[in-house]
Amino acid sequence: MEGATYFVTIRFRTTPLSKAEIRLVLESILSGDGKFFELDAAVVLPDHVHLLLVPQIGYSLSRIMKGLKGATARRLNQLRRRQGTVWQDESFDRIVRDQKEFNEKVHYMCLNPVKAGLTDDPDNYEGWYVRKK
Repeated sequence: MEGATYFVTIRFRTTPLSKAEIRLVLESILSGDGKFFELDAAVVLPDHVHLLLVPQIGYSLSRIMKGLKGATARRLNQLRRRQGTVWQDESFDRIVRDQKEFNEKVHYMCLNPVKAGLTDDPDNYEGWYVRKK
């Protein structure tokens, strides 16, 4: 749906990501911001990723996810010096209905690395991005 904000969850098929791999995936995601989508928030955890984004006109969510998964898989495989599938085939996406739900998703994403025991301060977590408004 044109102009819609999507909350997307994608899971890794491979072993949990290292800190360097988490940064690499976040950098790959950020490289698409403003080109293929407007990114409101992203959190990369060792086994999955959550995104809040609005596709640019002319780009479907499925096209964006295919490109994002392909680019990050290539970069991760290069870093790991191996080949193979990085992402699970399925992803979960939901259209965010209103500002309340948007705020709830951002809050959930922000606390995800805390709940996972990866940090006690989400603002200092290397896999967290939120657009400053």
